[in-house]
Parts: sequence; C-alpha cells; structure tokens
Amino acid sequence: MLIINGKFLSTKGTGVSRVAFELLTQLGKHEEELTHLFGGPPIILAPRGAKGVGRDLPFPLHNRSLLTWQFWEQLELPIRARRGVLLSLCNLSPIVHGRTVTMVHDAQTFSSPKSYDFAFRNFYQFMLPIIGKRSLRILTVSDYSAGQLEHYGIAPRGKIEVIHNGADHSDMAEAASDASQRLGLTPRRYVLALASPQVHKNIGVLLRAFADPAMRDLKLVLFGHGHAEAFIEQGYTVADNVMFCGRIDDATLAGLMQQSLCFAMPSRTEGFGLPPLEAMLRGTPAIIAPCGALPEVCADSALRAGVDRPEEWRAAIRRLADLPVEHEKWAASGLKQARRMSWNNACDRLMITLRQIATELYARPTGRMTMQPSRSA
Repeated sequence: MLIINGKFLSTKGTGVSRVAFELLTQLGKHEEELTHLFGGPPIILAPRGAKGVGRDLPFPLHNRSLLTWQFWEQLELPIRARRGVLLSLCNLSPIVHGRTVTMVHDAQTFSSPKSYDFAFRNFYQFMLPIIGKRSLRILTVSDYSAGQLEHYGIAPRGKIEVIHNGADHSDMAEAASDASQRLGLTPRRYVLALASPQVHKNIGVLLRAFADPAMRDLKLVLFGHGHAEAFIEQGYTVADNVMFCGRIDDATLAGLMQQSLCFAMPSRTEGFGLPPLEAMLRGTPAIIAPCGALPEVCADSALRAGVDRPEEWRAAIRRLADLPVEHEKWAASGLKQARRMSWNNACDRLMITLRQIATELYARPTGRMTMQPSRSA
C-alpha cells in the first residue's frame, strides 16, 4: 500500500507543510487508482498528537506512537511502514526504509549555510545525501532545485522528478476586507514582504531601500516570525516607515496581499518561491530578485530588481506607486502566470511518478497487480 509520512501534521504551518497538505488533498481524488496500484488503500502515519491542519484529511490517519518528532520518523515510522511504499513530502524520510519517495524542496542548507543554525544545518547536510541515495525517487519543486540537488551530490538528475507547486490554495482563504484598516495601513500605499532574518531571504535590501527619504510616503510591512531587533543586530537600520506585524492568519494575509501595492521577494536563492505567486493570484504585482527559482516560477510576469541594489528596489516600487497604468499591467500579467500553477497539475505530475514506481515494484504476470515480497533495509 501507499503510506504517507504525516509528521508534518504535528507541526506549525510552514511553506513545506503547506505543499505537503495540498498535494495530499489532491491525492485523495485518486484513492481508487492508488489502491489498485499499491495493493491496498492509502493511509497516513503520524506521531502521536498529530491532528491535521484544520481541514479534512483524504485518507485514514493513524497517529498512535511511542516516539515523536525525528525519533519517530527515523526509528518507529520505518517499522510501521515496512510493508508499503512510503511517500514523504517534507524534505526528510527514514534512511532505513528501502521503498521511499521523498520530496526535497531545496539544497539551501548547502548553498546558504549561514541561514541555519549549526545543529539544523549539519543534520540536513548529513541526512540529505543518504536520503537521496536510498529513495526510489527524489521529488523537488523546480528545475533550479533539481540542478542544486545534483550539484551538491544529493541525487543524480536522472533520479529527480520536478513537480512545480500550485498557488490556487490562495483562492480558498477568504480575504479579510479590513486587514489593512486593522493595522492602520492605507491600501496600495504599502509593500508586503516576509519578516525573515535568514541570510538568503535578503530582507536587508528592502530595509535599505525604505530608509531613503524618497520612500517616506510608503510603508514596508513585514509579516512572519522575524522582529526588528533581529535585523538591527545584523547591522540594518529599521526606519519609521517599516512595520513588523508578526504571524498572521491566512485571511489576514490574503487581505494584506490583496490591498498592498506589491509583494517584494529579494531572496538570494529559493527552491520555489510561493509567496509571490500567492500575491499575484490576488491581483497584486510582485517584485523579485533574479535568483534561485524565482525567475522560473514568476517568468516575465514580475518586476525584477538586483539582489544587492536598493536603488533598483526603490525604482521598481515607485514605478508601481506613481504610475497606475504600470500597476494595472503587472497585476494582470501576474494573475495570468499564477493561474498556470495549480495543485491539480502538481498532483498529475506526482501521479505519473507513482504509476512508474508501482510498475517497477509490482509484477503483473496475470494482468492483475500482485505484490512482490516487501523489502526494507
């Protein structure tokens, strides 16, 4: 049978867990075929306490366990999943399970090691090459990430399947119409961005751009776990027109995206880069750095500014703020591009891979699916 690694259901929502849940939801539409392909109905295995993310799960959830977190994933999960094919969608999988399909979103612990603490970085740098070797397939989210995984020796390119993320989950969250009002913001007079102090997110270039007096009539609104002190410690000036609004729910985020002047993502590297697409799907232009997978994902439908050039970010933002026709043009182009990225399309790609794996693993001597003896390391 197909077994889904549900460890992500016991964690706080992240971009990676968002991808896992959306793909899992789409897989539910293929339950009958998956049952046929893998000789039994799909199930989700998760550590104790896992309850999902506030939406119905498409397959039965089994969340009784002795262990939790990494100990559960590396020690208990491979025993419980030993008779099935294990699908892990959040970077890690048990290194002793012999029939695993693992989605590794990026190689940023290798390409941007300073973005992560010592323990996290070294754990991932140790685990990923082993997972790449042991997994039947490595899934990733962009051609850029596929190249990085090959470059850092995580997996050969021929073993990697690219499955672009979708963005249409953004349509499911009803936008809070009073989001900007609650924060004292004027619609179309603020720029939205992530409040991440990770080095590769490069938020410092936005802080430098907004420190210029030419930007005093606009605000930079940063959402997420980062706070002003973290950036001040890195040597940046946080001007009066910069606001940190902390973690926010999906409805508030949708409302802020919809009412903002634009979404800015100046990352030095991204395995995919979902937030710009989410904003574009709300009819909001995006400005990106021409780095990582961002050009691949946004194509020519987002403005671009140099990763270390605050003056280019100022110019692009002012272009949208001062020229309504430009704002309208980029909003329309972004919306068209974002609509091309759907979770249904992503699941179609995943199903192609799962069919290939089922064909490789299970013989059909009589025209019907018959299971070979399970093998696990």
